[in-house]
Amino acid sequence: MTRTRPLKILGWAIAALLTLIAILVIVIATFDWNRARPYINRSVSDSTGREFVIGGDLKVAWHQGAATETGWRRYVPRPTITAQDVRMGNPEWVTAGPDLASARRVELSLHLLPLLHHQVVLTDLALEAPQIALQRRADGSNSWTLKDNGPSSWDVDIERLAFADGTIRYLDEAIALDLRAKASSTVSENQKTADAARQKYGITFTLGGSYRKAPVTGGGQAGAVLSLTDNHTVYPLQAHAVLGKNKASVNGTLTDPRSLSGIDLKLSLAGASMADLYPLTGVLLPETPAYATTGRLLGKKDGQLWTWTYQNFKGALGASDLAGTLQYLPRQPRPLLRGEVRSEQLRLEDLGPTIGAESNASKQARGKTANQPDSKALPVEQFNTAHWDALDADVKFTGKKLVRTHDIPLDNIVANIHMKDKVLSLTPLNFGMAGGEITTNITLDGRQKTIAAQAKVAARHLKVRELFPKLQSMQASFGEVYGDAALTGHGNSVSSMLATANGELAATVSEGTVSQFMLELAGLNLANAVFVKVFGDKQVQLNCMASDFAVTDGLAQVRRFVLDTDSAVVDVTGNVSLAKETLDLDIRPKTKGARIISLRTPLYAKGTFKNPDVGPQKGPLALKAGAAIALATVVAPVAALLPLVNIDKAPDTDCAAIMAQATATRQHPTSPATNAPAKKVSEAEIKKAQQEKK
Repeated sequence: MTRTRPLKILGWAIAALLTLIAILVIVIATFDWNRARPYINRSVSDSTGREFVIGGDLKVAWHQGAATETGWRRYVPRPTITAQDVRMGNPEWVTAGPDLASARRVELSLHLLPLLHHQVVLTDLALEAPQIALQRRADGSNSWTLKDNGPSSWDVDIERLAFADGTIRYLDEAIALDLRAKASSTVSENQKTADAARQKYGITFTLGGSYRKAPVTGGGQAGAVLSLTDNHTVYPLQAHAVLGKNKASVNGTLTDPRSLSGIDLKLSLAGASMADLYPLTGVLLPETPAYATTGRLLGKKDGQLWTWTYQNFKGALGASDLAGTLQYLPRQPRPLLRGEVRSEQLRLEDLGPTIGAESNASKQARGKTANQPDSKALPVEQFNTAHWDALDADVKFTGKKLVRTHDIPLDNIVANIHMKDKVLSLTPLNFGMAGGEITTNITLDGRQKTIAAQAKVAARHLKVRELFPKLQSMQASFGEVYGDAALTGHGNSVSSMLATANGELAATVSEGTVSQFMLELAGLNLANAVFVKVFGDKQVQLNCMASDFAVTDGLAQVRRFVLDTDSAVVDVTGNVSLAKETLDLDIRPKTKGARIISLRTPLYAKGTFKNPDVGPQKGPLALKAGAAIALATVVAPVAALLPLVNIDKAPDTDCAAIMAQATATRQHPTSPATNAPAKKVSEAEIKKAQQEKK
C-alpha cells in the first residue's frame, strides 16, 4: 500500500500534465488568435520603434516534425503560425518604399521547449511575396537600424528558409545607387545539414535600376540568405549586368556583407568606350574604341572609405592590348589613381583624343567622312579637360610597340603619367623611333579654359634610312639625326597648341652617306639623274647638316639650314607656318664640280603640309632656257648647251664650326614658361631612355 501510493501520485501528475498539454493544444488550436493581433502589433512596434502590423488572419496549428529530422524531435508536435499581410514600416524620410519589410504571407514553425531557455528556434520559415526596401542617406544613416533596446536575452535561430517572388530595393544616396532586384530561393535553405554546407548559392535574382544615373540591368545568384546572419561570413556572389553602355560580370566573395568590409571578385568589363565608365566609377578615362578587360577587383574598407585595386588585369582596346594593376585611393581634395599599365602592341588611333588624334565623329562634325581626305595634317581633336579635376593620377605606362597607320612605328614606350590639380604631366615620355630614342617632358595645364602646354624634346641616334622607310633610294643611306626642341603654346588640341607656339627647334645630322640621286634631283642635274636612275644609284659622303628654327606665334623661321656633302651644298631659308600648316622655303643648291646639261636653279617648297608643292623657281629657269634658245638661234645649236653647263664650284663648308655652333644651340633650347613648365630634358634622362630600350 505504501509502495503504490507514490506510483499513484506520479501517475496522477503525469495524467495532469498530459491533460494540461492537451488543454493547451486544444486552446492553441481553437483560440481565435486574431484577438491577439493588436497586442502583438503594439508590442513589436514598441520594441523596434517601427510600426508593425499583421493586417490579415493570424492562425496557429500543430504539425509533426519533418521527416528529414533525426531523433525524438521529429515526433514532437510543434506549432505552426501563419500570418497574412505582415508589414514593418520605414522611417518617414525613406523614399525607397513605405515598408522596411512586408510579405503577403508568413508561415513559421518553432520548437516550444527552447523557449524555456530564451531561445527561439524556427524550424521552418516560409515567405510569400516578400518585399524589402532599404535606404542609406548621404550622411551614412540608414533605414534598417532599429530601436536600440540594449542587449537581448533572446537568441533566434532559423533552420530552414524558403521564399518566392521576393523584391528588394536598395537606394544609396552616398553613391547614387538605386538598385531593384527580384529574387527567389533556389532550394529550401538548411544550414544544419551537410547538404546545405555544399550548397554554394541559395538565391537567384534579376536586377534593374540605375547607378550614377546610368541604367542597370542584369541577374545572377548569391549565397544563402541565412548565412547573412553569421558573424564575419564570406558571402559568395555571381552576377552579370549591363551598366549604361558597358557590360560587367563578377564572380567572387563579399566579406561580412551586413557591414561590408571586403570585396574579392573576378571582374570583367566590356563596352564601346572607356569614357562611358565615368558615370559608373567616377574615374576619368579617355574616349576609346571598344574595350574588354578581365581582372581581380579587391576592395578594402578603412573606416568609411574604400580602397580599390584592379589587380593583374588583361584586356583589349580596339586592336591594342593592355595589362597591369591599378589602385584607386580615396583622399582629399581628390582621389588618386596609381599603378602600372603595359602593352605589347598599342595602336595610336586606339588612344584617340588622349593624344590629340582626330576621331571619325569629329571629322563628321567638320563635314568630313571617315575616309575622306582632310586638309589638316596636325591633330585637331579637342582635349576634354572638364573632368581633369575628378582625380589625381600617378601611373607608369610601358609599351613594346606603338603602331601608327602610315608613319614610322614607335617602340619601347615609357610614360610616367601624372595628374594633379588639373595639370597633366608626362615626365618623361620616352620612346624609340627610327632606330634611335626620343626623350620628352610634357605638361598640359588644364586649370584655365584654354590649356597651357609646354614640351621639351630630345632626339638621339635617329637613323636617316629608317626615317624614310618607303624611299628605296634611301635604304643604303646611313647617318644619325640629333634634335632638340623647346615649345610652349595654348589651345585645346595639338593643332591649336602648335599654332600659338613659341620657342625653338634645332637638329643636326652626323657624318654619313645619303643618296646621290636625291641630291642630283635637288640640283636638277638632269643628265646625272637619268644616268643614276638607269645604271644605279650610289652614296655620297654627308659632311654635315644643321638646322635651327626660331618659333614665334606659330611661325617657324629658318635661322640656319645647311646641308654639305662631297658633291653639293644646299642652303635653305624661309619659314614654316604651324598655324596655317604651310611651307614657304627657298632652297639654294650649289654643286661641287662641273655638271653637263645642268638646269641648276633655286628651288621652292610651298603649299600645305598635306599637299606640298616643290619645284624650280620659274624666273631663273626661264632665263637659262631663254639664253639657250637665243644662242641656238643666233650662233649655233651647239652653243645652246653653254647656259646648261655648270662650271662653278661651291665653297667648302666649315662643318666643324657649323656643327659645334648648332650642337650648342640644340643642347640649350629655351622657351617661355607656362603655368606648369616642363623641365629640361637632361643628359641623364637621355641615357636612362637608352638603357631602358636595351
